[in-house]
Parts: sequence; C-alpha cells; structure tokens
Amino acid sequence: MDLYHCQIVEGDVTAKLREFLPTGRVGHLQIAGVPLRHEPDRGELDYGWVFGVLRELDYRGWIGCEYRPAGDTSAGLRWLSPARG
Repeated sequence: MDLYHCQIVEGDVTAKLREFLPTGRVGHLQIAGVPLRHEPDRGELDYGWVFGVLRELDYRGWIGCEYRPAGDTSAGLRWLSPARG
C-alpha cells in the first residue's frame, strides 16, 4: 500500500489504513513526503500520526521508503535519527 499515492489520489490515509490493514491483503507499506516525494518528515502527511495508527492497528509488516533525498544518502536518512540536527 503506497501511502504517498494514497494521499495524492484520495487523501485520508488514516481511514484507508483502518479499512485495508485488517483485511490482511496489505503486504507492505511504502512512504514518502507529500507532495514532492521527499523525506517522510516533510510535507502534508504527519508520519508520526500515521505510525501511531499503525501501532494501534498492530501492523507488523514491512515499511519501505521511496523518496528523493534532499542531498546525499546520509543527509536523506537524517529524518530517521531521534536526535536530528
């Protein structure tokens, strides 16, 4: 389930997760910042909120990232660090 495209096409990612994850038909999730497909910590989707919904739904599958990093690979992964800066 591509959350970037879900938000671009339909919006309301939380409702879609609640609808489709319980079906067991979601093999993995894919994330990126919306609308510019950048790091997931930028843009209109609050992935902190989305990850909270995933915990609530007890999602245990894979989450893949498909985005264009702002700079080199190391800079593009800084969003994963708990101590950004």
